Amino acid sequence: MNWQRILIPIAGAALVAFGWRSFGWPGVALVVGGLLMWVLLHFTRLSQVLRRAADQPIGYVGSAVMLNAKLQPNLTLLHVIGLARALGEQLSPREQQPEVFRWTDGSGARVTCEFEQGKLARWTLERPSGPADEPGGTPQ
Repeated sequence: MNWQRILIPIAGAALVAFGWRSFGWPGVALVVGGLLMWVLLHFTRLSQVLRRAADQPIGYVGSAVMLNAKLQPNLTLLHVIGLARALGEQLSPREQQPEVFRWTDGSGARVTCEFEQGKLARWTLERPSGPADEPGGTPQ
């Protein structure tokens, strides 16, 4: 269960009650104004990330290796989209857990990410096999 969905509204209501108890209507107005500013900051961040991602093809990333290096457990999907600067290609069926997305760069390297409940659980980097990886191939 996602406790943030319950605790954030309860904390907001508690802050409004504290504002009323301490300062009356001016306190309520101050707390509601602060909460509204917090919501607007999150909306602005969301719209900026999606605006940047709209300029790229779905599933494309400049460097899959660099994206892989920046990933860490429990990042949100929005944060990963911000790092990749592109929407991922969805490999899993919609509305089914875990959600699987893939980003591919120009060299064919791919990062596949699995999200459970909106948080990054696992990811893998797959590089294309080149001539040095084949038996008998010579490194250049």
